[in-house]
Amino acid sequence: MTDVLDKKIEQVLDSADRMFIATSVGGNSSGASVFFSRDGEDLVFFTFHPTRKAEQIRLNPRVHVVIWPKGQEGIEGLQIDGECYKIKDEDEKKKAYNLVLETTHAFKEFMEDDFLIENDVVGYYRVKPTTIKYVNFYQEEKFEWKTIPSNKTSAIKMAFKLGLKRIGLWLRTIRAPFLTATFAPILIGAAVAWSDLKDSGFDLSWSWKMFWLVLAGASLAQVATNASNDYFDHTSNADEINKVASPFNGGSRVIQVGLMTPGQVLITALVSIAGTIAIGLYLNQQIGGGYFANTPILWAGILGTFLALGYTGDPVRLGYKGFGEVAIALGFGPVMVMGAHYVLTAPIHNNILSSWNWVEALVASIPIAILVMLIVWINQFQDAPSDAAVGKNTWVVRTAEEGEWMKLEKPMKLYKYFMIESFIAVAFIGVLSLFTDIGTVYAFIALAPLALVWKAFKMADEWMIKWNNPEADRQKVPYELLLVNVSTIGIHFLTGLLLAAAYIL
Repeated sequence: MTDVLDKKIEQVLDSADRMFIATSVGGNSSGASVFFSRDGEDLVFFTFHPTRKAEQIRLNPRVHVVIWPKGQEGIEGLQIDGECYKIKDEDEKKKAYNLVLETTHAFKEFMEDDFLIENDVVGYYRVKPTTIKYVNFYQEEKFEWKTIPSNKTSAIKMAFKLGLKRIGLWLRTIRAPFLTATFAPILIGAAVAWSDLKDSGFDLSWSWKMFWLVLAGASLAQVATNASNDYFDHTSNADEINKVASPFNGGSRVIQVGLMTPGQVLITALVSIAGTIAIGLYLNQQIGGGYFANTPILWAGILGTFLALGYTGDPVRLGYKGFGEVAIALGFGPVMVMGAHYVLTAPIHNNILSSWNWVEALVASIPIAILVMLIVWINQFQDAPSDAAVGKNTWVVRTAEEGEWMKLEKPMKLYKYFMIESFIAVAFIGVLSLFTDIGTVYAFIALAPLALVWKAFKMADEWMIKWNNPEADRQKVPYELLLVNVSTIGIHFLTGLLLAAAYIL
């Protein structure tokens, strides 16, 4: 009986070259028609890794496949449940390449594109069937099943894998690697606070509890900013039409690739900002004596909440009106540095403003404010065409010149100008300490990242030459700016750490 069923299954597979594959994550379902080739009982296909189906397979390998022979009216075919995985072994990739070409040459151009291969944009996937359902309405027994238990991952192992992938999904949604944008200003604010406590003889009053609460509250504010940005850039279609998204631009893409619903992303933003508010009110109560006591913490919290949700959120949409860069610099500069400093130096000022060394904190926040703005600035280069299309008037869009393609020389010059200004501000902190009680002479160590700045400028110049080449492929060239994106993040965080160390010293 099994041999007969196997022959029926073989006959269907031999008379078909396309399959419909259904994927799902968290109730977000997707379907796609793809060419397939056979490798024994397995089905192999080619696709682009950023596609919705590939992203969902990465998070949930369980798939459903439907195959009908050519020329049939849907009366005979296969329904297959299985597990699908990206092929990683190089020998297996070569084998898959040959198998796919036996079926179709439709994607040969992309399969052999060195740029796409080197950047891991394209690849091959293998479906390992666990259950094959043969459907034939011509015969009396219309449904027959074949199971392949050896292809099925154990329930415990699958639950563990899916749990880890779920954690990875949330880390992607909150854009966890970019939390360095929060860590740097909070560390600077804490370092300045420690210096002031030590100089005032209050070093034993340092509170790790308060430090961690400040860091948690600020981090949740950034998560709220990131998630709300994803949601509202989705509603404006800015991320939808962005064809050159990367880990550094175009948002987290969890909505676009069907990993989370827009509602889930919005809830993430609202829950995060609620957490920030709760922590802020607790800190305000501890220092000011009441949850809504009139303190700088309360006003910093109000301003921070406005900036977090108003960056791209309706009806303010600061990022769409040319104020996004200012909002980022203000929120991740003075607001965070001075807010952390005020909380952690409470033993000195006892909520008396005249006793708060706010000038020191403000001066220390200027370099990091400029540098965090530049992270957003350089990331906007890849987003510029899609931002312009939906009326998101970032400074890169505003300063770029229209033509046969978007001219980006001016925004790149401004990027360099602001970068230089940030290090002038670092040097100013060191010089100021030589003549006043403000700043620290050790700030000069925070000039060390200038070597990385020089490298970033050189790479940016090389990229501009490629971008301005009339023959440039503007779907690929934006990806070559990624090293500058990475360098800008590194410059910001390294400078922040060194500046914090300077104040501790």
